[in-house]
This record gives sequence, C-alpha cells and structure tokens, in this order.
Amino acid sequence: MVARREISDEVWAVMEPLMPTASGRSRPWSDHRLAVEGMAWKYRTGAPWRDVPERFGKWNSIYKRFARWSEDGTWEKLLAEVQKQADAAGKVDWVVSIDSTIARVHQHGATLKRDEGALSNHRDPWIEPPDHAIGRSRGGLTTKLHLVADGRGRPLGMVITGGNVNDTTMMTAVLEDICVPRAGKGRPRTRPERVLADKGYPSKANRAWLRARGIAATIPERDDQIAHRRRKPGRPIDFGHQQQERYKGRNVVERCFNRLKQWRGIAMRSDKLARNYRAGISLATTLIWIKTEVISLPSGW
Repeated sequence: MVARREISDEVWAVMEPLMPTASGRSRPWSDHRLAVEGMAWKYRTGAPWRDVPERFGKWNSIYKRFARWSEDGTWEKLLAEVQKQADAAGKVDWVVSIDSTIARVHQHGATLKRDEGALSNHRDPWIEPPDHAIGRSRGGLTTKLHLVADGRGRPLGMVITGGNVNDTTMMTAVLEDICVPRAGKGRPRTRPERVLADKGYPSKANRAWLRARGIAATIPERDDQIAHRRRKPGRPIDFGHQQQERYKGRNVVERCFNRLKQWRGIAMRSDKLARNYRAGISLATTLIWIKTEVISLPSGW
C-alpha cells in the first residue's frame, strides 16, 4: 500500500529552498522532507510524538528538530518569507479580520509548573511565557489563539494566551504581530487598511489606537455601550449600511479557524510548551499560504 504524502510535491518545491542548512553543525541534517512530513502528520492527527510512523524517521529526531526550530524562530521566518512573496505579488488582502478561538488543553500538555498571572512577552513568540499560555476558564484548562486574517482568510498575525484572557485586551498585541517583509528595500508592512471585528473588541482604547495609526475600523458597538451613550450623550459610532456591508466580510477569520482546526493537534493542545504549539500553528499556516497561492520563491532567505 502506498502511504499518503503529507506534503505534495508542488508544496515541497516551494518549501525546500527555505529550509535551514547544516551550517555550524558537525553532522548534516537528514532528509528535511521526511522530517517535516512527520511533523505535519503529528499535528494533523493529534497523535503523540512517539506514535509518528517509522517511515518518517526516528520520532525523537523529528521532535528535536521541530523543537529546535520553534526555539530559534525558524518557523516564524518561514511563514514571513511566504507572506513576503505573496505581498510582493499583490495577493494579500489588507482588509483584515480579527477574532479568537479556544482550544482545550489535553492532560499531557498541562504537566509543567505554571506561573499563573505572569506577563507574557508577545513580541518574541519563540520565548516561552511563564504560564505556558494555559489558563483556567469555564471550559477548564484552555489555550486561546488570537488571530488576524487577511481578506482571503490566511493568517497574518497571532498571539497565544491562556483561555481566560479577554479578547479586547489583546487586540493591539495581535495587530502588532503583523510583520510582512518587503521583497525589496523598505520596512516590513505592519498596518492593514481596515480592521473588521465583532462586539468583543469595541473599547475606546482600541478605537483610539486604530485611529492614531490611520487604520479604519468596522466594529459594532455593544448594547450596553449604546445605552451608556444615551444616558451621557456623545458622538455615535458610524455603523450604517456601508459599514454593515463591510462587516459581512468578517467571517473569513471564522473560516480560517475552521481550516486550522482540521488539524487535531491544533484543535486540542497536547504540547507542554506554548512556543511548540505556536510552531505547529505556524507550520499549518505556512501550508495554507502556499496551497492558496502559486508563489515562486527564491532559494534561501
């Protein structure tokens, strides 16, 4: 029986030139494709690392390579390179949507000691946060994925937190995670044209932050905010017919979550380390970008 390939030849033709070389190592890497396919198999099925089939190589070697790349930022660089080429080809829709989704933490992923309530460093996603991005909410121990997607439902930026973290407080951190490098000279692009968000994000602080950066917003008000303004008159938020039509496009972020959670290792977190969980999401995200675009990438980065 022929085993199904986790990564097609067309997708690997894009990824292969971007994979790390053996520079500085005493021994060369073994086949990158088999290792990456083993990683994709693990997160797609949600199986333990020890159950990765032998056809991909030794499970321990695959895990060590995956963990090394999550710690040194390799997965972030790979994703940024793919996004850069898509932007250079004009294939990124900069009317973005933001939302969050919850993932239950498997008992195998909650065995490390956590410093609950400690502040996480969202600017360096490969640095492990003190709480390992695990929080206790109504669903038990959970992790929350805060994500911003472009207008075609591809992830542009994300932040991993405990499941008890409020969406509103994370809006600026998620948008600041957008960093798409330029193909030529120039600073990376970090600002979208417009942000679409639901009623979980309409705080005054968020609107002021967007306004100060020249980013248009399509965010409806909550009923309690409308009632408060009626008691204490103020300038109403423009959410007329044109804004309502724009708001219909917000569902792309929901479709993005649906696509990511087809990978069972993302739908339920079994990783002990938050940076490894984010690396698994970055791997799935990179494949989404490649599969939705025909991108010609240069050799190396």
